[in-house]
Amino acid sequence: MKARFEETFQGVSAAEIAEMEQALIREGLPVEEVQNLCDVHAAVFKGSIQEIHHPQKVDEIPGHPLHTFKLENREIEKLLEEIKINLEGFLQDDRSENIALLQKNLKSLREIDKHYSRKENLLFPLLEKYGISAPPKVMWGVDDEIRSAIKEAINQLSDYNGGKEQVEQNVAAIINKVNEMIFKEENILFPMAIETLTEDEWLSVAKESQEIGFCLTGPQGEWKPVNINVEAKVQEEGERLADGYIRFETGLLSPEEISLIFNTLPVDITFVDRDGAVKYFSQNKDRIFPRTKTIIGRNVANCHPPASVHIVEKIIEDFQAGRRDQEEFWLRMGPRYVYIRYFAVRNAEGQYLGTMEVTQDIQPIQEIAGEKRLLDELISSK
Repeated sequence: MKARFEETFQGVSAAEIAEMEQALIREGLPVEEVQNLCDVHAAVFKGSIQEIHHPQKVDEIPGHPLHTFKLENREIEKLLEEIKINLEGFLQDDRSENIALLQKNLKSLREIDKHYSRKENLLFPLLEKYGISAPPKVMWGVDDEIRSAIKEAINQLSDYNGGKEQVEQNVAAIINKVNEMIFKEENILFPMAIETLTEDEWLSVAKESQEIGFCLTGPQGEWKPVNINVEAKVQEEGERLADGYIRFETGLLSPEEISLIFNTLPVDITFVDRDGAVKYFSQNKDRIFPRTKTIIGRNVANCHPPASVHIVEKIIEDFQAGRRDQEEFWLRMGPRYVYIRYFAVRNAEGQYLGTMEVTQDIQPIQEIAGEKRLLDELISSK
């Protein structure tokens, strides 16, 4: 395929690759099928993208989000080399010391989740604003495959009782997939983002990145764009000066009080309007699932991995049709026991206004035993 490609094509840009994937999905090819071919087309396109496409140099500016993404990729590559060496040692002698060393570095590789989360929650929503949705969907699916493979390999080593070949196969697949993803990011995703996003949008990515965190390294400085959105700044200041109290049936509150109340609640809240656009989320300090301001206005279907998006769409469809008013799930996430509930929000006439997601760690609640009365607290304080 690579030889045929080189004979047929004179060159291809990152934008053209995105358009190809978009067209295939629009014509009915499932995202998963494009995802399965992702490694193939990355290998085929390698030389041509590097030779034809010349991205701007913003990714060389310390503190710029792309500079940080690339710094992380260099650290990930170093870690992958260490894992290769660990794997070779393990294959020669699978004693406990070699198992522990391989497992330790695989656990360090789990930090890649922060790199992928920033990409999925910050870059993808902005690209979708410009109609670029197919490549992000495909890439998100591969990201999830990598996350699952790392977790599986760590668990396999925790319960290891023989079977070097399976460990070798799994770890080698992780190394290959992560390296391929680095190539796709730096030769397809990042150049496409440079061509598409404005300085103000890059600034929002830089600001929001801190909330998700970084992988193995961090920004090497603070990047400031040359231009600022003066119109947005003036509008924001005008709205701030015009802030007033909002009256409810049961009282009145200032916008600041409302925001602080929602952010103090021991639950995470996200609201999706009647058209499926994310309109609001609370931001308490112990939020279970990361949210960034770039998801505001984003279609909820694009905020979930391809593997689970159909479930969310079905819930909202049932809410809109009035078939049900509530759905709930619960799952283990490390020490947390996460309880996720979806509620249809309707007005007094029963019209559907949107969906509210409420997420809570109920592990501390399940551990409650006996009684603790307010009076007991008052007596002990005296």
